[in-house]
Amino acid sequence: MLSVGLTGGIGAGKSEVSRLLVECGAVLIDADRIAREVVEPGTPGLAAVVAAFGEEVLTEDGALDRPKLGSLVFADPRKLAALNAIVHPLVGARSRELEEAAAEDAVVVHDVPLLTENGLAPLYDVVVVVEADPATRLDRLVRLRGMSEEDARARMAAQATREQRREIADIVIDNDVPLEELRRRVREVWAELIRRAHAPGRTPRRPRPSRE
Repeated sequence: MLSVGLTGGIGAGKSEVSRLLVECGAVLIDADRIAREVVEPGTPGLAAVVAAFGEEVLTEDGALDRPKLGSLVFADPRKLAALNAIVHPLVGARSRELEEAAAEDAVVVHDVPLLTENGLAPLYDVVVVVEADPATRLDRLVRLRGMSEEDARARMAAQATREQRREIADIVIDNDVPLEELRRRVREVWAELIRRAHAPGRTPRRPRPSRE
């Protein structure tokens, strides 16, 4: 099994790249989706978030009010760190469970938005970074996700810099291109991942956990 860490700044188009990798045959473990699951109503994760930030981060039906929580944490590094300390261990545990369930010869792609920020690169055999120009990312966040420009800029500023992401990258995918060009590049990357997965004498960066 080849364990791949996929990351990129908000608005870079990482989700589109992960979708294309799945089309190629990758097994996807989406940290954002898992992060939503571990704070669903009734979970210990949601209880911990409410204990840290108060019941004002809940909607009327008791679910997590994500826009409200986001407005609180992304402009305050201390609050963001407190939230990460709650959610990240839960996401990590669930991600490991899903990876253990994958086939022995699978290429498992972990879609991890804050891989760089949390120093997670050593956990993966290969780190793939999706890049796009900051102006492109800002436009996508405002135009496609409906964020205010202020909120979008705050979220971008709370993440690692472009240079920091490139420092930990084994492979970089430029997503300032038309979809067909991106698709071609992802196919190239997939071929490289398959080559690495089957390289003779390859030693995984992280040993596969025992099933015992």
